[in-house]
Amino acid sequence: MEMKEFLSEYLVDLNLNAKTKEEAITKLCQRLYDNGCITSVKDFVADVYEREEEGETGIGQDVAIPHGKSENVIKTSLAIGRTETIDWEGEKHQPVEIIILFAVRLVDNTSVHLKLLSQVASKLGNDDVLEQLKSAKLPSEVIDLFIN
Repeated sequence: MEMKEFLSEYLVDLNLNAKTKEEAITKLCQRLYDNGCITSVKDFVADVYEREEEGETGIGQDVAIPHGKSENVIKTSLAIGRTETIDWEGEKHQPVEIIILFAVRLVDNTSVHLKLLSQVASKLGNDDVLEQLKSAKLPSEVIDLFIN
């Protein structure tokens, strides 16, 4: 499984204009929809929030990894956004600047999803990668961080 299968420069927004978690998720879902990865923004946002109810997706280091496994996903993909700091977990005040939204087809529910999550987590565990994510100027730079 190659990370580049799930990434596209069109799915990276380094200037995500979002003031809230809801705005960030909706805008990244719109990007997924515009690029033919999901069938409906509204339905996939609902799928992501269904997963959000199971547990926090703010993982620290100013990063959140929300995800949805859904029949609304046409192509398993990652949408990545970078924004001004927003409060991700509400009352728990989890600051987030980098959002990596996983859109997973139901058929990819277990093996592909877990491998993808593991590979992303491995990259995010590297402080140099985190700093480069926060300072990248181009979507291609973000893609390179995950595939190299």
